[in-house]
Amino acid sequence: MNAPVAATAALERPVALSIEHVAVHFGGLVAISDLHFTVGEGELVSLIGPNGAGKTTAFNVITGFLRPTKGKVVYRGTPLTGLKPHEVTKLGLVRTFQRTSVFDSCTVFENVLMGLHRRVHIGLVATILALPSSTRAEAELREQAWEILRLVGIEHRASELGGSLPYGEQRLLGVALALATNPSALLLDEPVSGMNPTETGNFVRLLAKIRERGTTILLVEHDMPMVMGISDRVVVLNNGRLIAEGPPSVVQNDPEVIRAYLGQGAKSA
Repeated sequence: MNAPVAATAALERPVALSIEHVAVHFGGLVAISDLHFTVGEGELVSLIGPNGAGKTTAFNVITGFLRPTKGKVVYRGTPLTGLKPHEVTKLGLVRTFQRTSVFDSCTVFENVLMGLHRRVHIGLVATILALPSSTRAEAELREQAWEILRLVGIEHRASELGGSLPYGEQRLLGVALALATNPSALLLDEPVSGMNPTETGNFVRLLAKIRERGTTILLVEHDMPMVMGISDRVVVLNNGRLIAEGPPSVVQNDPEVIRAYLGQGAKSA
């Protein structure tokens, strides 16, 4: 195995997320053998590999859906191992899923507003009595909902039901719901899967806007031109083990990566 390339870009940033020698076993099956990498504050790192390489398992470990057999995950100095998913979210580490997860029977605006209400709790008594404090807070949440919808580019769909949106816009709504939690780090699981080239281009521009807010991003994606075009660093898994890490220009020409996943066309990807 080629030694993972040291990523100088990561060394220049404070570490936000650290995956430290994580292994995951399901009985006799080794899903991940020894995964270790970091993500710097404000960095965009892509985790790639063939189907079954362990990428989604790694996401599940990081976000509290799965406990590792060994190793640990640390976010901004706080160990995450053993925390429940909602506790990880409260720390600012939020994920999206491969499948769209929106409230189908609620409008797009209501979807985002509900996401905001999960983060900001307005007192029940104040709400029932329509006290000025609750009225002001509700108005602020509604304005935040509009800001998020404008950011992701679906404000024109605000009054439509979430379940009626085209697939690509449902994925954007899923990101809007994640942004409603005010995350400091986003884990995006195949966000452009099923999108056409125009939708993918729009999503890339959205990622740039999110990064301008200082948000750290860890991305799992199979769209290699996208990955190589937007990532600060790329981490490559194969059969549950790390085989390469480094800037896109280095990783896409790594012989073991080419053999395992990308194919000879990677050199021009």
